[in-house]
Amino acid sequence: MTAKVREPEDQDELLHYRLSLRLGPVHARQRLGIEQESEALVLGRDKRSFHLENLANAPGFIRFCLQSVGLFNRAQRNSRKLRTAHNSFVLPDLPEAFEGFRILHLTDLHVDMDEQNLQAVIRQIEPLDYDLCVLTGDYRQRTWGPVDAALAGMEKLREAIRGDTYAVLGNHDSVRMVPALEDMGYRLLMNEMVPLEREQARIYLAGVDDAHYYKVHNLHRAGDDIPAGGISLLLSHTPEIWREAAHAGYDMFLCGHTHGGQICLPGGIPVTLDSDCPRRLGKGFWQVNGMQGYTSPGAGTSVLNVRLNCPPEVTLHTLTRGPA
Repeated sequence: MTAKVREPEDQDELLHYRLSLRLGPVHARQRLGIEQESEALVLGRDKRSFHLENLANAPGFIRFCLQSVGLFNRAQRNSRKLRTAHNSFVLPDLPEAFEGFRILHLTDLHVDMDEQNLQAVIRQIEPLDYDLCVLTGDYRQRTWGPVDAALAGMEKLREAIRGDTYAVLGNHDSVRMVPALEDMGYRLLMNEMVPLEREQARIYLAGVDDAHYYKVHNLHRAGDDIPAGGISLLLSHTPEIWREAAHAGYDMFLCGHTHGGQICLPGGIPVTLDSDCPRRLGKGFWQVNGMQGYTSPGAGTSVLNVRLNCPPEVTLHTLTRGPA
C-alpha cells in the first residue's frame, strides 16, 4: 500500500510546491527567503549598494527636478520612442547551420509601469524577423509587493512574441512569478542551460538568476554541461558578473539592468549605471578576455518613466562566422 501524497491546501502552499518541483527545494527556499528579508531595502544587505528604486520619494523628486527645468514632458515622450538596435557577434567556430541566426533581445521592460511604453514595445517588435527571443529581466516596476499587474503585462507581450522565448529574472522580479511566466510560454533559465539545435548542429544557451540584488546566480550549475568547444551564450540580468563569465569560457554575454543610465548628460554620458562594472560595459557592445558582450539600455524605465539622451531599444543580434 502506497502513502497518499498530500495536496497543497492554499495558493501560497501550491506556489511553494511548484517552485520546489521546478527549482529544487534549496534554490526555492533560498530565493524566497532572501526576497522576504530584503526585497524592499534601500541599502543592500552589504550596506554598500544603494537601491534608488526602493526610495519612496524618489519618483516625486526626479519629476520635480525635471519639471523645474522644463524637461519632464520631453523626457516622458522620449521614454516611449523605441528604436531597434542591430548588433553582430562574429564567431569563426559557429556551426554553419547557425550562420545568420537572429536573436531578439528584450530587457528591463517594467511592463506594469507605463501601458503606453508596453504598447510601443509590442508595436516595435511586430515587424521584426528573428529566430529566438531572449529576455534579461526586470519585468516588474517595483522590487516588492504584488506581481499580478506585471504578469498581466507579460502575458500581453508574450502574445506578440513569435516562437521560442527564454528569460532570466532581474532584481525587480520575484521568484513567485516563475510558474505563471512559464505557463504563458516563457522558459525561465534559473542557473540552467539548454542546447539550441539546428540541422543537427548545436549551440548552448545558459541563464543565471539575479546577480545584482539577490546574488543567487550560479555559473557552475548553469554551464557545467556545456561541452568543450561548444559555442555558448549566457543570459544575465546585469553585466556585473562579466569577469566570472569570461573566465568561465562563455563566447557571448547578453544583459541589461543599467538602462544605459536612463537620464544621461549630452552625448549619452550616464550619471549613474547602478552597476558594479566598468563604465564601458554600461551600454552596447563590448569585449573582455575573448568574450563578446552586449548591455542593452532596455525598453522600459525604472523609478519614473522618463529618459534623456538615452533612447530605449529592442535589440536584434545576428550570429555570423564572419566574412566568407
